[in-house]
Amino acid sequence: MRTGEGHVFDPTILREYDIRGVVGQTLYEADAHAIGRSFGSIVAEKGGKRIAVGRDGRLSSPAFERALVDGLTASGIDVVRIGLGPTPMLYFASHTLDVTGGIMVTGSHNPPTHNGFKLVLDHRSFFGAEIQRLGAIAAAGRFSTGKGSVVEKPVLTDYVKRLAADYRGGPRALSVVWDAGNGATGEALQLLVKALPGRHALLNETIDGRFPVHHPDPTEPKNLKQLQQTVLQEKADLGIAFDGDGDRIGVVDGQGRILWGDQFMILLAGEIIAKQPGATIIADVKASQSLFDEIKRIGGTPLMWKTGHSLIKAKMAEIHAPLAGEMSGHIFYADGYYGYDDALYAAVRLLGIIARGGDSLAALRDRMPAVVNTPELRFPCAEDRKFKVVDEVRARLKAAKADVAIVDGARVKTADGWWLLRASNTQDVLVARAEGRDQAALERLKGSLAEQLKASGITPPPEFYGRESV
Repeated sequence: MRTGEGHVFDPTILREYDIRGVVGQTLYEADAHAIGRSFGSIVAEKGGKRIAVGRDGRLSSPAFERALVDGLTASGIDVVRIGLGPTPMLYFASHTLDVTGGIMVTGSHNPPTHNGFKLVLDHRSFFGAEIQRLGAIAAAGRFSTGKGSVVEKPVLTDYVKRLAADYRGGPRALSVVWDAGNGATGEALQLLVKALPGRHALLNETIDGRFPVHHPDPTEPKNLKQLQQTVLQEKADLGIAFDGDGDRIGVVDGQGRILWGDQFMILLAGEIIAKQPGATIIADVKASQSLFDEIKRIGGTPLMWKTGHSLIKAKMAEIHAPLAGEMSGHIFYADGYYGYDDALYAAVRLLGIIARGGDSLAALRDRMPAVVNTPELRFPCAEDRKFKVVDEVRARLKAAKADVAIVDGARVKTADGWWLLRASNTQDVLVARAEGRDQAALERLKGSLAEQLKASGITPPPEFYGRESV
């Protein structure tokens, strides 16, 4: 390790789960080079030698990838360039190639003007304090030095073969509409549907970093309108959408209705528990109570955990859970797979469940518990205030002897249902959600949450009083 001239990152880009910023404003090619130098130094410190590097389809990604590779090799690290594809392809490479870890150049689901980096080391997410240490190494210029090599080894074909290998269909040939959103899943999706039975219609499968049709974020209903319309026009069984880098999935049934992550997780969990009675299934604190109740009813062990893909993956590995999911559409399979979030893989497993069953996805949705809930509500709160607000709410709830879970923020359960307030780990916002047994119950829950916000000097945002989804 040698100390030389350091590099200071814009403090806003070193996030909890990744590194990301606005190209040309907070994120530059020099940052990519410094990330390579710093991460390479950490890999060398651990005795590692080779790293896989991939990139998404953003217009800035090729230049960032080149600068990153230059930084890694300058730290003595050999680089395996795996090419263009979704983030799970990089995770796949980190598990199947002779490498210590990997870096994906990706802006995920953020606007075209953004970009960033997702890192893995020793088959686990590199996040939190580790990212902050990377920043400290760069600032001090404590870089290892050497002359690493670079080899080209595209893994897209092998990755798609691995996805298709786990399709377990039945007699039904499904009709599916897919929306890649012009994101990084496009080429992989085109290869995948050729390996699957049934009829497939593809939307926005051309990778285009400008995202010309709609923003690639399936948690926003407006981004699913084209998919919903096409499903109805094609009389398809279901529709599937992906975010910009392919680690989150959106699902629409044959009637064009959206199923959120905590809804179709009921189907995924059922398959696992049938094979592994008592299996622990993890869902994040934002998930519907109906998911936790259903897991328990069918013989599984539900575990509520903190929101955040890195935190979920870490907990999953710790307790050897076969399946985990977030309301946001991150789905993690360790049952026959590697334990990371892969939307294409989740889609393959979901299609298999439907193809083997006798009911349509729409019929399965109709049988799910009827609840009324808000979407995820996010509203501004200063960085130095957001966690304090949650602490204040917790203290008042404790004094009132409320039934509250504090695994991540405060999730309050009442006879009406539940509400949640938590601080985002990645933005200067508070996150809220509420779910009731009917509309009147939901309004009472929202009133209780609003009272707690006001008691801490926070005015609920206008959308807090908007329409709810059933």
